[in-house]
Amino acid sequence: QVQLVESGGGLVQAGGSLRPSCAASGRTFGRTFGSYAMGWFRQAPGMEREFVAAIDWSSSNIYYADSVKGRFTISRDNAKNTVYLQMNSLKPEDTAVYYCAARFRTAVTTTGGYDYWGQGTQVTVSS
Repeated sequence: QVQLVESGGGLVQAGGSLRPSCAASGRTFGRTFGSYAMGWFRQAPGMEREFVAAIDWSSSNIYYADSVKGRFTISRDNAKNTVYLQMNSLKPEDTAVYYCAARFRTAVTTTGGYDYWGQGTQVTVSS
């Protein structure tokens, strides 16, 4: 069984910060989390799910959507099987359900490239 569980979303005023996290567990990730690339995506009501950030298995390659570059930072702690998304200078347009996803080794920026998904955590930014 594979499980990705997001937490750390919430309600924040514009200009504020949040740090969602995603914990991985299960037979696939138990001893091999460090072999998986992790991504963050988001989906606003009525919109398609879109790429936010991704980090490969070694943390050597990191990618961001243009809309979050300079404000968001993705990081991982392989000892804790966890990936984080530090979100600063939040804007109302960042409001969405944020999902984490995993795939083996290399990070990609497309939703179809990931094999495992969490259930999401709601982030709401008020103006």
